[in-house]
Amino acid sequence: MDTTLQDPLVGRLLDGRYRVDARVAVGGMATVYRAVDTRLDRVLALKVMHPDLATDAAFVERFMREAKSVARLAHPNVVGVFDQGADGAYVYLAMEYVAGCTLRDVLRERGALPPRAAFDVLEPVLAALGAAHRAGFVHRDMKPENVLIGDDGRVKVADFGLVRAVGSATDTTGAVLGTVSYLAPEQIEHGTADTRADVYACGVVLYEMLTGAKPHSGDTPAQVLYRHLNTDVPAPSAVVPGLPAELDELVACATARDPEARPYDAVALLALAREARAALSEEQLDAVPPQARAQVRSGAEDRTSVIPRVLPLPVEHTSRLPAPPDPGPAPGRGPVTVHRRTAFLVVAAVLLSLGLGTGVWYINSGQFTRVPAVLGQTEAQATQRLADAGLDVGTTERAYSDVYERGTVMAVDPAPGERIRGNGTVTLTLSRGPRIVKVPNLKGTPLEEAKKALAAEGLAPGVITYAFSRSVAQGAVIGSDPEPGTERSPDSAVALQVSRGAPIEVPDLTGESVPDATATLQEAGLKVVVAAERIHSPEDAGTVAAQSLAEGSRAAKGDTITLTVSKGPRMVAVPDVVGMKTDEARGELEAAGFRVKVEKTFPFLGDTVTGQSVEGGTNAPEGSAVTITIKGL
Repeated sequence: MDTTLQDPLVGRLLDGRYRVDARVAVGGMATVYRAVDTRLDRVLALKVMHPDLATDAAFVERFMREAKSVARLAHPNVVGVFDQGADGAYVYLAMEYVAGCTLRDVLRERGALPPRAAFDVLEPVLAALGAAHRAGFVHRDMKPENVLIGDDGRVKVADFGLVRAVGSATDTTGAVLGTVSYLAPEQIEHGTADTRADVYACGVVLYEMLTGAKPHSGDTPAQVLYRHLNTDVPAPSAVVPGLPAELDELVACATARDPEARPYDAVALLALAREARAALSEEQLDAVPPQARAQVRSGAEDRTSVIPRVLPLPVEHTSRLPAPPDPGPAPGRGPVTVHRRTAFLVVAAVLLSLGLGTGVWYINSGQFTRVPAVLGQTEAQATQRLADAGLDVGTTERAYSDVYERGTVMAVDPAPGERIRGNGTVTLTLSRGPRIVKVPNLKGTPLEEAKKALAAEGLAPGVITYAFSRSVAQGAVIGSDPEPGTERSPDSAVALQVSRGAPIEVPDLTGESVPDATATLQEAGLKVVVAAERIHSPEDAGTVAAQSLAEGSRAAKGDTITLTVSKGPRMVAVPDVVGMKTDEARGELEAAGFRVKVEKTFPFLGDTVTGQSVEGGTNAPEGSAVTITIKGL
């Protein structure tokens, strides 16, 4: 199933180096992608932290620190870490890409496994964990999903040390339900985990491989957790009758609820596993459990078709081809005839076995080859490399790319690393280089049409500003930034300046009647709104007291101006200021809402108010003028 749809990272060059080809898996902490290192031309896995987690600086620091520690853990059964870094909101690890499947895939399709196949998986897992334990690491999340089985038969453990800061045992999702099935009791009860927690998880994985089911089940995570705390893991032989006691003992030892009763670390458990394996006969190792399901293959491609090299289909090693009963020497023929017949049967059986083995190998692997990594190479180089792998170039397409140089391979179908039938054909997409477009001349074009014109060229409208223009019609484009003819890459933003038309000078309308003021504005091309609420003003009642745009302001055609109507002046009591100093009297009158005029008589040497035009204590219109008189000496 294609899981790459709608993923913003697919097709992107991360950190200027890693070309993301496809999404492989999604987890609670990160998403894993198949990618190509364009510098070294190799396929790898990119584990990209979810952006919402990347905002936590402490989390990112731990992620990076533990990644560096795991990178120093060089072991053939540990998924290697090559690089780590960040590109904007994307924090990533570059890791070894293991083409194949997970142990979960095998269990889902096979059910229970023969003991030999279970040991073939368990031992390299314990070897990897043992190396980690001796180096001071604890995995904390061992489960079949983290056991990778490569097409070449190698078993590797993934996600070392990177699950420490994540996980939620109280979530009710199926993913968490699967995770809690492998938690040790002390992890559940106390939240602690050391090397023995990994040992417990391996014991549960071994039980699942032998029986095809988890030891504790439940409808909710809480039920599973309760059983881990209060119930011992049952013996595998209770589900698969006839399993040797050595396997029951190994599972019981690894899954003891008391951590002190378990092997100290994976190295100790590996030693016990090898002892148990050595104690079993060939028949016991290859016994097919009733829970095993026949492997299903589908025509051209089966994602687990490589597993027979790792987990062979059970074969009864003690079976013999039936020989015909010996009737005794025939007349005239001696014992040599019987020996020849027996020899013929043996040779036929060997040839038949070889033929069947070759046929099975061809069906599963022999007829397939992997598409080599050719991204970034020239067409000639890519064609030669594909030919060396036994593949032909079918069709060649071309597309624009901001990442790959003109003439180099920017995409392959099937993608690098995918399997294809031998002598199959591969489609190459060659880069035309970055697509460059020119900014069109949009002057005089209406705004909506200008937006469509930009989209047609592969550009996007940017910031839109408005300005008056006497030469460009209102609503049309005056100019752009960048200017017309400028070369830009696709999806670049182009800022537009749009005309408001010729400016209209707003006249002074205060004191005019509302009908006259309305007619004046409408004749100028403006719209008029009369405010519902009236205000007191010096203007006569019913005339314009205020306007939303002041006299001399510039408006565009169609703009709206609000007129406020006067209720007439408000009558205010006039303060008595006779006998006050000039400044004091002015302050009193202005505070009451009056304008003040001062009259002085010669010789202008006095500073005391001797009279006022409106007698103190009487009412006068607010805003009207009051004259105060200052007589000379």
